[in-house]
Amino acid sequence: MPNAIDTLLCTADNALKTVLGGHHAARPMPRPAQEPDESAATDADRRLSAALMRVNHVGEVCAQALYTAQALVTRDPALKRHFEAAAREETDHLAWTQQRLKDLGSRTSVLNPLWYAGAFGIGLVAGRLGGDAVSLGFVVETERQVEQHLESHLGRLPAHDTVSRAVVEQMKDDEVRHAVAADEAGAMALPLPVKLAMRAAAKVMTTTAHYV
Repeated sequence: MPNAIDTLLCTADNALKTVLGGHHAARPMPRPAQEPDESAATDADRRLSAALMRVNHVGEVCAQALYTAQALVTRDPALKRHFEAAAREETDHLAWTQQRLKDLGSRTSVLNPLWYAGAFGIGLVAGRLGGDAVSLGFVVETERQVEQHLESHLGRLPAHDTVSRAVVEQMKDDEVRHAVAADEAGAMALPLPVKLAMRAAAKVMTTTAHYV
């Protein structure tokens, strides 16, 4: 029973840190090769950068919830370590995007508790009903969709916002690695209707988080 209680407390602590912004990065925030001059940024540029980074932060909140739930339900010790290691790396992304939002004079999404709860629920259902192969399949599809979002943001960020670009590029590289690792760990390809449903849910999330 103590182990179960410890697990429950750790899960709750991670949720609170993720939603309230209590995580700290293990890696320094990526920086551009040349120190940028951000004085040229207009208010419109800052608002756009902030909106995109808020969306990216929400994506990391969801990834953190997904990995935490999957680590909670898997019975494979090696896979549990895999999920926990990926979650730790996602905390870097949380901290980086939150810091960038602060630098831009903006904030994270006020709906983060809702995003976290939804992704956590998906992770629990995938792990309990589908097993590890399905759970890993959700990781692969999630990370690939996040990669696509990040790639689109690189095309939308103001050209002079090289700081945000450096963060997004590193995040994209990490997400690609996570997808490959999950695939190699035995992920099952998800049915097309599930992928489409995930894309539809992601569209609602990203559209909402852009503003709220």
